[in-house]
Amino acid sequence: MSRQRLAALVGVAPFHRDSGTMRGVRATWGGRAQVRTTVYMSTLVAVRYNPVRKRFYERLCAAGKAKKVALTACMRKLLTILNALVKHQKPWQVQEEPIA
Repeated sequence: MSRQRLAALVGVAPFHRDSGTMRGVRATWGGRAQVRTTVYMSTLVAVRYNPVRKRFYERLCAAGKAKKVALTACMRKLLTILNALVKHQKPWQVQEEPIA
């Protein structure tokens, strides 16, 4: 399944609602609520304790994204990673932090 379809299935894909003066406003809705809540909670844990996900989240927040928008982007990235793991039938491998 493509990452766009997977994000839409879970309900974290941005959809446009361009009408009248509302231009460029995107929102997420629909999808499987139970899956979305599970991915949401696992993403919360990931941005707190996984150094790679934490850096990505902090970079988005530093760029001026709202915290919910940054968290949704992290959810989509986590879904993409999980989809690739299932597709290639590989186990999750923890990336070691480089020693600076």
